[in-house]
Amino acid sequence: MNEKSYASEMKRRLDTSLYSIQIALERLELGGILVRQPLGKTQIYQFNPRYPFLGELKAFLQKSYEALPKKMKTELYEAPVRRRPRRKGKPLLKADGKRL
Repeated sequence: MNEKSYASEMKRRLDTSLYSIQIALERLELGGILVRQPLGKTQIYQFNPRYPFLGELKAFLQKSYEALPKKMKTELYEAPVRRRPRRKGKPLLKADGKRL
């Protein structure tokens, strides 16, 4: 459901160890399924558009997603997701725009 993501985001969403996520991402990259793009110190992963079975893989993942219980969909996919890491030193703000 997320077209692009990074390892720390996946760790938070799946509530698992960062190391296991990094190993899985590395294997998927070696298999040609994912490609990695650096964004500062962060590595952003996305599907490899040149992967020959990308259409079939996306169809399978969509079907798997539709079979999930609604609660799991909401917790893992439909909640607001920060698309990139916070810039180092950027101040945290309250909902009203004031600093914490």
